[in-house]
Amino acid sequence: MEHDSWQALLDAQDGVVTSAQLRAHGVSATALRHRGVTGQWLRVLPRVIAVTNGPLTRPMALSAALLYGGGRAILSHRTAAEEWGMLRVDDPSAPVHITVPYKCSAVNQGPTVRTPGGPRPTSVGNALVHGGVVVHRSRAFEHISVPFRRPRTSLADTVLDLAVSEDSPREAALRFVEAATNGKVHVEVLRRKLEVRRPHRYATDIADAVMMLGDGVQSALEHRYALDVERSHGLPNGKRQMPHVVDGRILYEDVDYSPSGVPLIVRLDGPHYHNAHQSRFRDRRRDNAAELADRPRLVYGWDETTRDPCGVFEEVRRVLVREGWTDTSRRCPACPRE
Repeated sequence: MEHDSWQALLDAQDGVVTSAQLRAHGVSATALRHRGVTGQWLRVLPRVIAVTNGPLTRPMALSAALLYGGGRAILSHRTAAEEWGMLRVDDPSAPVHITVPYKCSAVNQGPTVRTPGGPRPTSVGNALVHGGVVVHRSRAFEHISVPFRRPRTSLADTVLDLAVSEDSPREAALRFVEAATNGKVHVEVLRRKLEVRRPHRYATDIADAVMMLGDGVQSALEHRYALDVERSHGLPNGKRQMPHVVDGRILYEDVDYSPSGVPLIVRLDGPHYHNAHQSRFRDRRRDNAAELADRPRLVYGWDETTRDPCGVFEEVRRVLVREGWTDTSRRCPACPRE
């Protein structure tokens, strides 16, 4: 085989090739079978070979899945979200999600494992070759792809795919908000995407999530607070991400009830990925500024907001009423009965 073109192919595909590409570079079926049987090369997926016998890196696993899906396959769903930085890669051996044109013949593939007692024994922990492939099909294929070295669905399409894949409307809306926030996808981009690609399920809940994003909701925790604390109990809709000037800097409060005539501030402390020292300093300055302005404030995290939204509601309601709000709240079906 011609060395330069062979090396360029391996570089472009992370050391993973198809059997057709091997034939095109002069590798006969007999030679391919010999290298597989002797453990020099590794069968990764049907018609996809790694020209190594060691563990596959994540880039190799992604390239193998794309090659298996055919020349037009793209990374999608959870895998695209990992590549965009919307989700963390908790399990590098997880199956790879790809989307292919609707008439493509590729089907789901389970994990590929090494044959026990093979020509080159290895540890049990190294038995898994590839986590498998989950194949999705799209009739809108031409409109969802973004060109990369390993092509993937667009940011907005990835957010939508993640939401639609959830098991319930509530989880779909939460995933939509979380992915859109982590991916920094502008709400107008999401609105335009929904106009041209209406989701095949959870359409109402996803549209509601877009509206909340437009109102300033910026995390799954804020979404749960808006739904389970405010909306479910008839509380006023607080203003999201209200700017306040503190020490000459603009800082933002998660929920501010000033537009309803009450100076209450509610802060929602979810996981933060920025510098912890800077976060503590910012919160202290906001606390001091609120105290000097004689403004009450409440702070809630993920656990109390999701596990006891009725208790959170009662505390927020008491402060709102104390500060002059006319109580128009209601108990939800989950609230304890007096």
